[in-house]
Amino acid sequence: METINDTTDVMHILNFEAFLIAITILTLTPGLDTALVIRNTSRGGFHDGALTSLGICFGLFIHATFSALGVSVILTQSAELFSFVKAIGAVYLIWLGLSSLKALRHSEVFDVSQAAKTGVTMSRSLREGFLSNVLNPKTAVFYLAFLPQFINPEYSPFLQSLLMATIHFFIAMIWQCGLSGMLNSAKTLLKNARFVRWMEGTTGVVLIGLGIKLLVEKPQI
Repeated sequence: METINDTTDVMHILNFEAFLIAITILTLTPGLDTALVIRNTSRGGFHDGALTSLGICFGLFIHATFSALGVSVILTQSAELFSFVKAIGAVYLIWLGLSSLKALRHSEVFDVSQAAKTGVTMSRSLREGFLSNVLNPKTAVFYLAFLPQFINPEYSPFLQSLLMATIHFFIAMIWQCGLSGMLNSAKTLLKNARFVRWMEGTTGVVLIGLGIKLLVEKPQI
């Protein structure tokens, strides 16, 4: 195996076009990330949704690192460890969903401009997005199975994995922030208490459902 001689070596990703198409389709497919961004946009406006997206995308680098270093292999080899990590992520999703349902008790109209004054802070949005992604074992297993298909063994697997995670980062940020912006542009809806309660309730149920699905689904080792 050759050593890396210059920074251009990290660009030697195998089947780059296939990787780009696959990762774009993955990003556009509705799932937990989309639900969380929509939920937080309805809660605190565009900035909340964008910061949540940023936290989610930062988590991609954790999975890329684990994949490159082989740590994620444990998740596919040990049913016990997989179930443990899965349970942690599932409980966190259920907690997020219950938090949304708890908000249904408040009937007042939500004022997006007051988000920062009502506890919706940068750290909270980033933390929710980051933990939601990092604690999702399916993302770890996906990265373990997906990234190696495009890694050139003659160059650094670690740097190539980080490069692919960076590409995924930008695609996901563009998509999720665009989604947040479109939702936030409908300001009359965000100022409508009934709509906000409906959004909180719907995304809360979705998050709880995803969490329960993770808990009851048997790991495929």
